[in-house]
Amino acid sequence: MDAREWLGLEPTHNPNRWFLPVTPGISTPGNFLFGGCGLGAAISALEGTTGRPLIWATAQYLSYAQPPSIVDIDVPVVVPGNQVSQARAIAKVGDTEILTVNAALGARQLDAEGEWSQRPAVLAPDECPPRANHRHMEGDWIMSRLEERVALPADGSKPDATTNGRSALWVRMPAGIDMGPAALGVLGDFVPGGVGAALGRNGGGNSLDNTIRIARPVPTDWVLLDIRIHAIANGFAHGLVHQWAEDGTLLATASQSTIVRLRD
Repeated sequence: MDAREWLGLEPTHNPNRWFLPVTPGISTPGNFLFGGCGLGAAISALEGTTGRPLIWATAQYLSYAQPPSIVDIDVPVVVPGNQVSQARAIAKVGDTEILTVNAALGARQLDAEGEWSQRPAVLAPDECPPRANHRHMEGDWIMSRLEERVALPADGSKPDATTNGRSALWVRMPAGIDMGPAALGVLGDFVPGGVGAALGRNGGGNSLDNTIRIARPVPTDWVLLDIRIHAIANGFAHGLVHQWAEDGTLLATASQSTIVRLRD
């Protein structure tokens, strides 16, 4: 199974149009499409239309899509390019725009590479405790389809404040899913999960945006989400997520701003 099948994204006879049935399994407990799933579907549509791998994509979340609505995703390729395609994905339910994604896709052969970001020192997934139950864990929703383990002590599910706004989770999607850009787009939407940990309060948030930059996707069972909250002010939080493979490879980085929601 690949991420496209896991999300439920479907092609049409038009190579620039796709559709995504919104089901509880890709939605939040608030009964609307999980932002990471919207971005993941858009990435899959962009890659499918252009035939090129994602370099970066930025999503602006504009409205909500609730089950059982159908999201239509149109992919205009603005600049085909010899090596890099510049394209957009515009997702709508009827006439209501849900999210807009701008992206660049392509690959180049270059005799130069390196990786300088540092992964936190954490235990292996099997040695880390399962994440405490989410609110409304019962039933079929996005987090019921993921396995999570707490790699750094504070995970936002209990009032354990970090000293530096940093928390980390090991997350595993169902076995056999290729951890390519679309799957990494789903897992990039975890900055809100670090808000409670940073504050030491029961909190989270609603994403306003998500920008993902693909480094080097490699096969991995678990992905370490290294969540770093940079600042919380005026009711909003800003931060990023580094995504690491089990072997220490940096897969991608994702940055977000989110509306802070406190539940205590």
